[in-house]
Amino acid sequence: MQQQASRFGIYLNDGEKKVVRINSPYWFPEEPDWVFLTPEVNATLLSIRELAREQGLSGDADALTWGTIPMREE
Repeated sequence: MQQQASRFGIYLNDGEKKVVRINSPYWFPEEPDWVFLTPEVNATLLSIRELAREQGLSGDADALTWGTIPMREE
């Protein structure tokens, strides 16, 4: 569980202009589409946009919005 917890945080998909909050082992975004942005799971969208801009991870950080994690197929 400790190894999974180290993957918790905010992930960015610049192609879709989406960010997701991961704070459970239900689903982890896959590279290269998703990039780990910050381990701060409570980061605000405003601070996430600023981080993406500072790290050069988004061509249009102001366009980033919250995404949803996919539903599991049973």
